[in-house]
Amino acid sequence: MIDQDRQGGSVRRKAPVHLWIVGVVSLLWNFVGIFDYLATKFQADFYMSQFTEAQLEYFYGFPAWMTAAWAFGVWGAFAGSVGLLLRKKWAMWAFGASLAGLAVSSIYNFGLSNGIEIMGTGGLIFTLFIWAVAILLFVYSKKQVDNGVLT
Repeated sequence: MIDQDRQGGSVRRKAPVHLWIVGVVSLLWNFVGIFDYLATKFQADFYMSQFTEAQLEYFYGFPAWMTAAWAFGVWGAFAGSVGLLLRKKWAMWAFGASLAGLAVSSIYNFGLSNGIEIMGTGGLIFTLFIWAVAILLFVYSKKQVDNGVLT
């Protein structure tokens, strides 16, 4: 189906219902990432009290470039979700930036530091889940761009 509206000279397809479902669910999912990032950066006691001293030392000791990568990961994913809901093709690029941030932070967490020791197997499994979601959102947004849904 094609919308009658012209957006910047190009006709865009009608949004399928799954776009709204994926957009809202991904926005909620990415709110969790933003909450985790902000609660950690602001050292919110109500949240950080669940972690051990070793974990707190690890989180608070991130180098600036790691914090920047983490920020790109969470804020890029959030922007991508907003882009999906606004039906903008830049959502794909935002999800791509998120993947780049996730890649850099994963290299730090599991290659350049003792992150696996600090976070344990649960942290590794959760990171793999985050990777799966991030890749799926990137692929989904690319498909919606290719289908003319995101313009």
